[in-house]
Amino acid sequence: MTATDPSLAPGLAPGSSSRLTMITFGALIASLAAGYGVLFTIVDEYRDEYGIGETSIGIMIGLGFVAGFLSQLTIAPYADRGHAKRIVVIGVLVNAFGLTLMALGTTFPLILAGRFISGIGIGAATPAIRRIVILLDPANVGRNLGRLLSIEVFGFAIGPAVSAALVADFGIPAPFLVVAAMSLIALPFVTRVDVVETVADARQRLAVDLLRIRPFAGAVVLGAVVYVMIGSFDALWAMVHDDLGTNEWVANLGITLFAVPLIVFGPIGGRLAQTLGPFRLATFGLLAGAAFMLSYGLLPSGTWIFAIAMVHAISDGLTVSSTGVAVALVVPEDRQAGAQGVLGAAQAITAGIMAVVAGAVYDHGGRAWAYGVCAVTMCTLVAIGVWLARSAWNLRRPLGTP
Repeated sequence: MTATDPSLAPGLAPGSSSRLTMITFGALIASLAAGYGVLFTIVDEYRDEYGIGETSIGIMIGLGFVAGFLSQLTIAPYADRGHAKRIVVIGVLVNAFGLTLMALGTTFPLILAGRFISGIGIGAATPAIRRIVILLDPANVGRNLGRLLSIEVFGFAIGPAVSAALVADFGIPAPFLVVAAMSLIALPFVTRVDVVETVADARQRLAVDLLRIRPFAGAVVLGAVVYVMIGSFDALWAMVHDDLGTNEWVANLGITLFAVPLIVFGPIGGRLAQTLGPFRLATFGLLAGAAFMLSYGLLPSGTWIFAIAMVHAISDGLTVSSTGVAVALVVPEDRQAGAQGVLGAAQAITAGIMAVVAGAVYDHGGRAWAYGVCAVTMCTLVAIGVWLARSAWNLRRPLGTP
């Protein structure tokens, strides 16, 4: 089923606004991504107030990503079968319920259950949102997906900042309730967007078969590298600055300021990926990111880390959306949600693993080892991704070409 008016964006029904769609789903995906990150800066509060140890907290953080991994693999393909908007709405409601459970819970099992439920909701809704935006205007997929992916990374990074800002004055439940409310506020606007659904082959249950397309597999590996970096960055930031004696305002403001260039430069980065080639841009950006991560383990003070992180943020803002653009360009239109689900699943599980690994390496080996392991892991995976995608190395789509 397609829109009959050629003046309309292909992914919208008559009367819908592409601008409203981008604003609505951008705000929604930011709030969903923030749900993953709200635990990172309240480790001490969980330990002191609820008696939950560091190992249990690591399990909670990781389980949310595992739940997202499972959900994006199993539920996301249904968005390609005529249910994209419905899955978005259900996913948001499930996520809000999980976050509320985490806010009300004071014991490990209850908080763990809330984390799992939240991850299921996020994992279901995110690929469906990406699909809607990709098909919104195929001629400008780089720009639109750049906006969306940069906002998503912004949301992931802003979660810890929300916790840092609210917990001291309002208690542990506050960040969970605020993030849940942020996502629910966007739902009425979602229901007003009349998305034209398309239906793929109903026999196709999962999207893992797409990994047989080597450029797609390469794009997924490169996309996972982004979250090797993000998972390590978020897990280490608060601990590193605390141990270095950095001013509290620098540590708390750093993650928020880091996310700002992702918003500002995301659309530019998406257009660059579409015109210069997403695999080329991703490789450059991720290798630069590895160098920045390595530097954090060697710099002499938290102030230096903060300053270099602001340069790092600009680099990421111009390049981080390229892996999502690569996925959008190498799979068929009727498989976009499934493909984005596989990408998101790889990113979710990678972030969860790296959050645990980075914390463990930091505890046992110190700052230089923690950031060094992250940098080496990134470079290794970039090499694998480039090798898999070598046949599509020169792939690009000029602006204005559907």
